[in-house]
Amino acid sequence: MTQPAALHTPAVSGADHLRLDGISRSFPDRRVLTDVSFTVSSGEVACLIGENGSGKSTLLRIAAGRDEPDAGAISVPGSVGLFHQEPPFPLDLTIEGVLADATAPVRQLARQVEVEGQAMAAGDAGAAERLERAIEAAERHHAWGLDHRIDRVVSGLGLAHLPRDRRAEALSGGQVSRLSLAWLLLRSPDTLLLDEPTNHLDDAASQALVGLLQGWSGPVLLASHDRAFLDEVGTTLLDLDPAPRPFVSVRHDTDSPGSGFGLTKFSGRYTDYLRHRQDERERWVRRFRDEQTELARLRQRVRDDHTVGRPDRPPRTEGGIAKKFYADRNAKVVARRVNDAAAALERLEQDQVRKPPARMRFVGFGGTAASDARPAPATGPVLTATGLAVTHRLSPTSVSLGARTRLLVTGANGSGKSTLLSVLAGELAADAGSITRPDRLRVALLSQEPLRRDPSQTVRSAYAAAVGLDRAEGTPLATFGLIPGRDADRRVGALSVGQRRRLDLAVLLADPPDVLLLDEPTNHLSLLLVTELEQSLPDYPGAVVVASHDRWLREGWTGEHLHLEGHA
Repeated sequence: MTQPAALHTPAVSGADHLRLDGISRSFPDRRVLTDVSFTVSSGEVACLIGENGSGKSTLLRIAAGRDEPDAGAISVPGSVGLFHQEPPFPLDLTIEGVLADATAPVRQLARQVEVEGQAMAAGDAGAAERLERAIEAAERHHAWGLDHRIDRVVSGLGLAHLPRDRRAEALSGGQVSRLSLAWLLLRSPDTLLLDEPTNHLDDAASQALVGLLQGWSGPVLLASHDRAFLDEVGTTLLDLDPAPRPFVSVRHDTDSPGSGFGLTKFSGRYTDYLRHRQDERERWVRRFRDEQTELARLRQRVRDDHTVGRPDRPPRTEGGIAKKFYADRNAKVVARRVNDAAAALERLEQDQVRKPPARMRFVGFGGTAASDARPAPATGPVLTATGLAVTHRLSPTSVSLGARTRLLVTGANGSGKSTLLSVLAGELAADAGSITRPDRLRVALLSQEPLRRDPSQTVRSAYAAAVGLDRAEGTPLATFGLIPGRDADRRVGALSVGQRRRLDLAVLLADPPDVLLLDEPTNHLSLLLVTELEQSLPDYPGAVVVASHDRWLREGWTGEHLHLEGHA
């Protein structure tokens, strides 16, 4: 998370909009952004969407000044704050210390109002103007009623139950993430940039964040996978996936997500945009198909029209004059037809639309099977957990899984969802309770955050190292539709968080376990992949347990439910 500038910093050139003009960014292994331009007005909440690797996080870093574009200009009003992976405070601070650090610049604004008021009372000639500016800045950054705002943010993000003297280093990863978000919101920057802000938020916390953003005075630019959140908070959608551009030359490189030109801007709800985008893509596909058919016809015509009629048939008379007459006429007709067809072909080749980019299709669950795993019994439980408990993390919980169980685990943050999955996977020992399962039952977990892998390895080699060479040859990485072929030889260290999670999922599915545990599977994954993952769950050949706060996933769930109430 970037440290915002001092909160009294004036807006750039007096502007109150976030502006990005002609932003392009390339990395050694690919191009990410090309000629991206947009404006986010004060009070507007603009949402970046697009495939994993399309450049959403890169664009947020560029707007925050943490990365430099290869081309283009950025204008950011006032102070800027970016929420992303790293906490903006030392982890040895207590929660109280973090809150004090967050609000110190805002409290300084309130003190400045007092100072200028006293100066005006003392007859300082310039104090009145300074006081007016100080009051405006204090109001913009919520300096009045700050203690009430602290309580609202802390409570809304589910942190109120934590002792204020607890150090940040003693908190869970999700709690640190929520405390980082609280720090940024209380710091109250003029321009707010958020990268996946709802990853560790439950329903109540998401609703609290929606309320805070809807009242934000400056521009807000965010990237999120949370479809319900996008529907509720977004006033504008900015899609970085390639969109139809009828007169873009096909010679341009469009192999990578995000290397499309510019972006598609849509004012409206996310659900409305989905329908709009589907209709738009169908028109694009039809136009490309029709143009390719016409190109093939014109190319064939240019080849065929070099001759007319029956060149092997002699003219009716053998006289020299007749021969010349027919030869000249044939040459003129051929020339006219060839020129007409060639001109039409040249125009169409210049103006044709780009080929629609291939859509990522998740196909990993259909027909997968662990070759060396014992077949699960057709009836009865394959795993039974009784009274599992972990001190301060999970209250006594019992679970019974059949061979084809589909179980959704829900509950507020801190209720123990991730802890339960870690215990079931054997990655964490329970303090109480027992688990009964066959010796050869295979259980595997997709964790919330990507596994650590050698960043210098290519995606292909990391996959082979994780699953073994024989299995990598028998079940290639492309089997699952998770990693595009163009990314298979990229370094793991160059992947986005979502792309690394795709790799983790591919590794699990290469030798699918009897019990697949998915911890917040929609986190960091693109909206398209999330939808297809949900639709594929019924096809998995074993049991599936999903822990999720995703409201769209929960509303469409047709399997069993387990709700955790939390622990004492």
